[in-house]
Amino acid sequence: MDLEQEAPNVVTEAGFRDLIESGYHVEVICKEDAYRKNSVWHGLWVLRAVSDDGVEKQLVTARARGGGDYIQVRTFKTVTGLVSFLIDLGFSVVAFPVYEDQRWNFTLSETESSDGDG
Repeated sequence: MDLEQEAPNVVTEAGFRDLIESGYHVEVICKEDAYRKNSVWHGLWVLRAVSDDGVEKQLVTARARGGGDYIQVRTFKTVTGLVSFLIDLGFSVVAFPVYEDQRWNFTLSETESSDGDG
């Protein structure tokens, strides 16, 4: 992937997966305090891919609207959605921050990236 050809600080889901598999870690950022409603935890989380040398890429969506494409920060509003996405990336152990401005980092290990069993 040629990072010079992309927007400087954003990446779509496919590019995000490539970055994680190439050694970037995932940073989960809590943007609003989490709360429990019935049996579901709600909140607002965003994800970034961060390299060892500090390059950061915000996960965004790419959608067609009207006459062109636009990007929007990808947000997760439930723990179920967040956990599902992280497991789909290949993480076998998942934790998440619950208070605004808290962060949590994940790094895909060699075992997880090769066979998905953790």
